[in-house]
Amino acid sequence: MYTDTEGIILKQTKTVNGRRMIILFSRKYGKISAGTSINEKGRSKAALAMRPFTYGRYELFKNKQSYNINGAEVIKSYYKLGQDVEKYMCCSYVLEFTEKLIIEDVPAPKIFDLVNDFFDIMERRNKKYLSLVLAYQIKSLQLFGSMPQIRECVLCGSKDELIGFSVKDGGVICKKCMQNNKLNSNEKLIYNINFGIVDILEYILGSSLKSFEKLGLDDEILQCLSVIVKKYIEYHLDIGNLKSEGFLSD
Repeated sequence: MYTDTEGIILKQTKTVNGRRMIILFSRKYGKISAGTSINEKGRSKAALAMRPFTYGRYELFKNKQSYNINGAEVIKSYYKLGQDVEKYMCCSYVLEFTEKLIIEDVPAPKIFDLVNDFFDIMERRNKKYLSLVLAYQIKSLQLFGSMPQIRECVLCGSKDELIGFSVKDGGVICKKCMQNNKLNSNEKLIYNINFGIVDILEYILGSSLKSFEKLGLDDEILQCLSVIVKKYIEYHLDIGNLKSEGFLSD
C-alpha cells in the first residue's frame, strides 16, 4: 500500500548497500521504523527532507510488516538550529527524549505539534535554552497522560502546606506527610519545593509552549525542577541515560 504522512525524523542508522533505517515520528501513524535508500547528503528535495530538524512529507510503501520511504519533501526546515551548538544539543535531546516517550504505531498528533512548536521557538530564542527544554518535557508528560499530581498531596489529598515532592508516589506532598515519610522510611526521592514550583508547573501546564517563548526560569528554580523531572521520568517511565543529555548547558 502506498501512502504519505507528515513527519519528523527522530533517528537514522546506516545499514548495508547504502540504505538507512529511519525512526520517523509521523503524524498519521505515530513512531514507525522505515527503510530508505535516500541519502541526506544528496541535493534532491528528498535528500533535504532527510536532514536533522526538518518537518517534511514522506511517501511510504507500507506492507504488513514494514515501511519504506520512497520519496520526501520539506515542509519546513529548521536548519538554523544546527548553526548553534547549544541549540543543536538541546534539540537533539528533545528528539531522543520524544523517541523514548512515544509508543510504536500509536499516533500522538498533539506531541507531534509540540515538537514543531519547540523547534519554531528554539530557532528564535537566544538564551535560557534549558528553560524551554524543561517546559517541553512537562507539556509532553501532560499530553502523554503521565503528569505527576501537583494540586493536592498525593498521599492524603490535603491542599495545604505543599512543601515536598515524592518521586516514588508521583506528586507533591504536604508538610505532615513529608515529615512522616522522612521518619518512617529511607526514601531518598523526596525533594523540598520552596521556590513556588507548584505555581510554575501550573503555569506551564495551563499555557501553550508558545507563551514560553520569551520566558526563562531563575537558575535555582530551573536546577531544582530539572532534577525532580529527570528523577520522575527515570522512575515512572524508565527513560534515563540519554546520549545527548550530557551535552546540555544553559
